[in-house]
Amino acid sequence: MSISQIFDGANIFVLPFWALMIFLPNWQFTRKFMESYLPFVALAAVYFYLFISSVTPENAQALANPQLTDIARFFADETAAATGWIHFLVLDLFVGRWVYWEGQKTGIWTVHSIALCLFAGPLGLLSHIITYWVKQAFFPDNKNKEQSIPETTAT
Repeated sequence: MSISQIFDGANIFVLPFWALMIFLPNWQFTRKFMESYLPFVALAAVYFYLFISSVTPENAQALANPQLTDIARFFADETAAATGWIHFLVLDLFVGRWVYWEGQKTGIWTVHSIALCLFAGPLGLLSHIITYWVKQAFFPDNKNKEQSIPETTAT
């Protein structure tokens, strides 16, 4: 299998997970799929294979004390670029999954943050954190208010 095929396959592999989290977040099937670590194991295995294939003794030495020019030179290689891209795919999906589960747990709207995670993982994470802060500041849970007010019993 060529590096291009591995790259294309990894890109296609993650799309159903993103589609489920974005378009069908409350579907039981989505929850079941997102409970699994298998997508991360599969992608990490591909990453491991590419990582081993792309690191040479010279690259390892350059990466041990990284300089921007060394990193740029490293990623100029097609295998190294595919390795880096799959690194992004794994971590962006992992962060997107975390945002998804936080939304399921707290009821905070997450579709915008998950979509951002798909295209730019750290921005999706930032979006979720800001959404959480805004919700806490302007729309606190009634449940939390009720829990903070001591109950009295009529006698």
